[in-house]
Amino acid sequence: MKTRLAKVTQFAILSLLLIGIGIASTSTAAAQRRNRWDGYPNWGGSYQLRETALNAGYNEGTKEGRNDRGRNRYRNYTEFGAYNDATHDYSSRLGDRDLYRRYYRLAFERGYDTENQNNYNNRNDRN
Repeated sequence: MKTRLAKVTQFAILSLLLIGIGIASTSTAAAQRRNRWDGYPNWGGSYQLRETALNAGYNEGTKEGRNDRGRNRYRNYTEFGAYNDATHDYSSRLGDRDLYRRYYRLAFERGYDTENQNNYNNRNDRN
């Protein structure tokens, strides 16, 4: 009788251990993906620098993209003063200005392309 009870106990402990390992591994994988939900690379800098630059760049890009879409045109990003300057909402308290500009420009491009999909890459598509 003791051997049967010992086997059942051993099976229960092993099962709980495997379930615990499974839960721990899924939460670890989720934690690793959690910081990359926005699809932008992380080149460093503070959270505030990155978020401010991405928000400012994306907002400006979408504004310019909507304007150009309304005029049925597509321009190169370098034709925009805001893209070239890339310091909208920047403050020296945020940190590295060049890093801010890098994030800003990337977000500007995504915002512009989101609002204005009549770009050169799609001009030969006949969907």
